[in-house]
Amino acid sequence: MSKYIETAVRCLRDEAQALLDLIPHLDAEFDKTVEIVLNCKGKLIVTGVGKSGHIGAKIAATLSSTGTPSFFINPLDAFHGDLGVITDQDVVLAISNSGQTDELLRFLPFFIERNIPVIGMSGNPDSLLARYATTHLNAAVVREACPLGLAPTSSTTAALALGDALACALIEARNFKASDFAQFHPGGTLGKRLLTKARDVMRTEDLPVVSPSMPLGEAVIYVSRGRLGLCVAEENERVVGIITDGDVRRAMETSQNNFFDLKVRDIMSVAPKTVSPETKITEIDGMLQRYKIHSVLVVDEEKHLLGIVDNFSTMM
Repeated sequence: MSKYIETAVRCLRDEAQALLDLIPHLDAEFDKTVEIVLNCKGKLIVTGVGKSGHIGAKIAATLSSTGTPSFFINPLDAFHGDLGVITDQDVVLAISNSGQTDELLRFLPFFIERNIPVIGMSGNPDSLLARYATTHLNAAVVREACPLGLAPTSSTTAALALGDALACALIEARNFKASDFAQFHPGGTLGKRLLTKARDVMRTEDLPVVSPSMPLGEAVIYVSRGRLGLCVAEENERVVGIITDGDVRRAMETSQNNFFDLKVRDIMSVAPKTVSPETKITEIDGMLQRYKIHSVLVVDEEKHLLGIVDNFSTMM
């Protein structure tokens, strides 16, 4: 192992241990913090200076995307007019590793006077921030992972993880669901998967439709041309069955010389898996995996075939 890798391993171990060391610090203050945020009628304002500010911006983004309206404000900007965005209905999360950051401490009288709850997050439970905050989250670390013991490494990782822990607790408290998450991420891959429905991805043209009375040898051509590995059997414009390329292979093995005497109805499955056009593709994906199939038929209430969704259509 090279000396560079040794340094990297030591860094990762130190930061991992720093996270584990946070667990004993979780106490009634954490519960109180969650309740304060849950009861907040306005926004959660996150603030911090320097590296703590970068961590605060990420925490605010995570909270906003998981049901807690939140945004980050730079203390320096606040002193030049941005304090006006903070209302009496809001809650403030102030982050400082030392808990003694002057720019943050100058905030406190403003919040105390207006009875705005302040959640302090620092690595010093005896700091001024911890003393005057409504609640305090202890993010103390034994040492920084930096070889010099100077650069914020373990401390910023701890603060970030503690912010994630708060977000996770709020997700459960709000009974926040994946569908809710998708509403805040409509442009992302996850949002697309959670919001996209069968009608958005189903194939509607050149569907391989056959009659139950069609000779199986002829139906094989439709299976091949359709490039979906199946044919849909319809009678009176209603779905009555399905045959797959697997069904065809098994019929060839068992029937052998009698294969070309068979009709579609002789081997078709009469209860194919169907969905409505409004079925979400996440649900369809679950069906494909649960039943170990490659496609589902999209039908209306009268069992008219509207389209086909295969496993490639659900990949986004």
